[in-house]
Amino acid sequence: MVGKVAVLMGGCSSEREISLLSGQAVLNGLRDIGFDAHPVDTSAFPIFQLKQEGFIKAFIALHGRGGEDGTIQAILEYLSIPYTGSGVLASSLSIDKIQSKYLWKGYGLSTCPFISLNQSQMNKNLSHQVKKNLSHLGLPVFVKPNRAGSSLGVSRVNYMSDLEPALIKAFHYDQEILIETFLSGNEYTIGVIGTTVLPSIRIQCSREFYSYHAKYIANDTKYFCPSGLSVKKEEDLKSLSLAAWNALGCVGCGRIDVMADSAGRFYLLEVNTSPGMSSHSLVPIAAKKAGISFSELVGRILDLAN
Repeated sequence: MVGKVAVLMGGCSSEREISLLSGQAVLNGLRDIGFDAHPVDTSAFPIFQLKQEGFIKAFIALHGRGGEDGTIQAILEYLSIPYTGSGVLASSLSIDKIQSKYLWKGYGLSTCPFISLNQSQMNKNLSHQVKKNLSHLGLPVFVKPNRAGSSLGVSRVNYMSDLEPALIKAFHYDQEILIETFLSGNEYTIGVIGTTVLPSIRIQCSREFYSYHAKYIANDTKYFCPSGLSVKKEEDLKSLSLAAWNALGCVGCGRIDVMADSAGRFYLLEVNTSPGMSSHSLVPIAAKKAGISFSELVGRILDLAN
């Protein structure tokens, strides 16, 4: 065995509660296969003491800012402690939806049309600026905080009268937001472990979109794995997802979210470099379909730590 492993969880982001669920599942999974794993809530434990406490590897089960944005990764590199997931730059890029999209566009990868808006623009000239740009996107649109996950702060805007409340909600989570065009096709997610692309999952929910409630509270959200795509479409989806993953420089384990339009064309949404890891999360579901148990999954992820 590798020695004492810190499972980093909790933290101070808006996704703290989800992180605690992921962390506990990872902790149990690692212990089930014999790892000397210990829970470390980064909101209460001084990270710089990991080394002197004898930890020699870190499994990052943190979500959101402070854990998924390159910050904790930079501290672990300073401490020379190998950790799971992507490095500092890839983590920082991936949590930034807007920068990810610009980079993908530079690589010629399809991502749905969007505009960005910061707090100062909203304060100065909201109606003229946004209405002018929205005319190119049309309605409905999605309003999203740029650097938040778990669909926190996300709204679907069907009418212009819904826009300002949606912007206020999104700005509660970030000072920069993006407004994306609405796509009416299916939503998919694709997990990656090392160089292995897992089977795609098609997400079906009864609400307007795959919201926080649909993800973590509702019991009528359905996940289809395999997703029901033809062999060719499945390969196209995997190819696009892997290209997006590689373009950002991601490594280890993560998840790519993709939407389809009414014609079935795929468009990249975002990459998650520290995806949910409870037994009911999406990457474990896809891994199970590929014949990988949860304990084997977390063991593989830890083995990729560097």
